[in-house]
Amino acid sequence: MKIQTNIYQGDAGIILRDIEDDTIDLIVTSPPYADQRKDSYGGISVDKYVEWFLPICQELLRVLKPSGTFVLNIKERVLNSERSTYVIELILEMKKQGWLWTEEFIWHKKNSYPGKWPNRFRDAWERLLQFNKTKRFNMYQEAVMVPMGDWAKTRLRKLSETDKIRDTSKVGSGFGKNISHWIGREMAYPTNVLHLATECSNRKHSAAFPEELPSWFIRLFTKENDMVMDPFMGSGTTIFAAQKLRRNSIGIEIVEDYYNVVKNSLKEAEL
Repeated sequence: MKIQTNIYQGDAGIILRDIEDDTIDLIVTSPPYADQRKDSYGGISVDKYVEWFLPICQELLRVLKPSGTFVLNIKERVLNSERSTYVIELILEMKKQGWLWTEEFIWHKKNSYPGKWPNRFRDAWERLLQFNKTKRFNMYQEAVMVPMGDWAKTRLRKLSETDKIRDTSKVGSGFGKNISHWIGREMAYPTNVLHLATECSNRKHSAAFPEELPSWFIRLFTKENDMVMDPFMGSGTTIFAAQKLRRNSIGIEIVEDYYNVVKNSLKEAEL
């Protein structure tokens, strides 16, 4: 089956209205943060951010399948030496819309910019908030398993045969479940912390995240031929990741220059 990739130039809040209900398997996006990207996205102010984003969230809730997932990459900024609260406010308002705040992943930026501030350290992480419509959503955990490594042999060596089958180990193994399921395995389930470098060299977009980021969530929450959407497409990272993993995709971008970059790249890929 041929993979379909459709991109649209315009306001996500408007274009989303033409997408049918319950048709999207995964939404992965990073909207412009408050008071940032003024030249390209208008720089939505902190006190207006929730009001601006909620109507878009309502449309996303409508188009997402009951089995689907919404992953939102967002981070508060610091203003006058204090963290903004608009992300927390947004989460609470989205819950009122009907969203379930299911999980919070952390993106650890391995190559975050150095810096010095009088009252804080450099910022080396961002949030990836997981929302769902229902408690029963598709999740393919085996697709993102990681090698266990030698640490498992060291840790399990201290356990008695009894410890290996009990739910709580006497030596405080920290597994929190029957660890006999881990013995002899080469792969393990990952944590909710992703260690990825930022996309510093991407000059097509000022805030592009690395392709490994959407790829990880695409593998986790979808299978081949599922539909992935990014309503703030930017330089198209999510769209290209979906293509490589043989997922259908929809991208929406309000900035014409970014849209044209993705459009031209898609054309070149077809040649």
